[in-house]
Amino acid sequence: MSKKINLSSMVLIAVLMFVFTFSAIQSKNQNDVITTNGNVTLSNKKMEWGIKRNDKHEQPDVGKEGKNIIEKYEGIYMGSNDKKYISLTFDSGYEAGYTEKILEVLKQNEVPATFFLTAHYINTQPELVKRMIDEGHTIGNHTVNHKSMPEIDNETIKKEVMDLHTAVYEKFGYEMKYIRPPKGEYSERTIAYTNTLGYKTVMWSFAYDDWDENKQGREEYGKKKVLDNLHNGEIMLLHGTSKDNSNILDECIKEIKKQGYEFKNLDEMKN
Repeated sequence: MSKKINLSSMVLIAVLMFVFTFSAIQSKNQNDVITTNGNVTLSNKKMEWGIKRNDKHEQPDVGKEGKNIIEKYEGIYMGSNDKKYISLTFDSGYEAGYTEKILEVLKQNEVPATFFLTAHYINTQPELVKRMIDEGHTIGNHTVNHKSMPEIDNETIKKEVMDLHTAVYEKFGYEMKYIRPPKGEYSERTIAYTNTLGYKTVMWSFAYDDWDENKQGREEYGKKKVLDNLHNGEIMLLHGTSKDNSNILDECIKEIKKQGYEFKNLDEMKN
């Protein structure tokens, strides 16, 4: 009788250990793999877009894993290496007082740009948004609240993206089609899902620490970063909140053109 009890106890313990271990694995991985439908599982591993700059005017290394995901879902991070094309993009979560000057420089130099905007910007700066559209620039979706997409579920992503989409359409009769993930954070799940909402993801092949308000007053530093890293097919990310950018933009554009580069909108850029 004692042996039977011990055997039963051992079996019970083994079963409980299996259930515990399986649950632990599921818990650990629940943020890594998300089932999007009955047949497909996509990774929700949070990734941060990054580039390895060089000052040789060669296209930078953007990393194999990220590159593969963006290309798989027909996103854009850099144009062809065969043409001296540059696409200028700005991220603007709020207005710091420099966009009017930026727009004037773009107008004088006949340069198209893409502005990725949040709901705060749309709601507080409708006149500037209208001017962007009227002057032929592209408006991109930077979501309502600038949340990290891998940290929210699909329903929340849909609300973050489509609430802004609807607001821009209702206010300006403009329909956005490009999206830049807030903070450059993404996963295969989030890229795939925003595709289903009718959006093409846009990353970048050049950026620098211009977003930091405590690091302004470095205009020579900014110009050197921009001009030393020019390359064919470049998608340049600047922040409209940077005073330095507003002050160096005209000189940079003129020098970029002098070096034989052409500014193109995103529609003309292909990986």
